[in-house]
Amino acid sequence: MSTSRFPRHVYDRGEEPDARFTLANERTFLAWIRTSLALLAGGVALEALGLGMHPGFRHAASILLIVAGLLTPVQAWLGWMRTERSLRESTPLAPPWIAIPLAVVVVATGVLVLLGVLLA
Repeated sequence: MSTSRFPRHVYDRGEEPDARFTLANERTFLAWIRTSLALLAGGVALEALGLGMHPGFRHAASILLIVAGLLTPVQAWLGWMRTERSLRESTPLAPPWIAIPLAVVVVATGVLVLLGVLLA
C-alpha cells in the first residue's frame, strides 16, 4: 500500500486489485469523459448551427446538453473512486448516480429538438 498515490483516501484502503479490473475502471472513467465531450459538443453545435429550429426550444436543448456535459465528468471522477474502493475492499459496485438523470436529459433534449423543428 503506497501513500504517495492520489487520491490517498482511495489507495489507503484494502488490497491492490487485479490490474485488469483497475484498467477496466479507468476505461469506464474515460468513457464518461467521452460522453461529457459529446454532450458539450452537441450543446454547442445545436446553438451555433441553429438548424432552422424555434430559438427558444433550441436554446433550452443546448443548455440541457451543456449542463449534462458539465456534470458528467463529476460522475466520471466519483464513479472511478467508488469503484476503485469497492475493488480494493471486495464490496459490491455502486451504480452510476447520473445514469437516470442523464437519460431524462437526453429524452427531454430530443423532445425539445422535435418541438423546435415542428414549430419553426
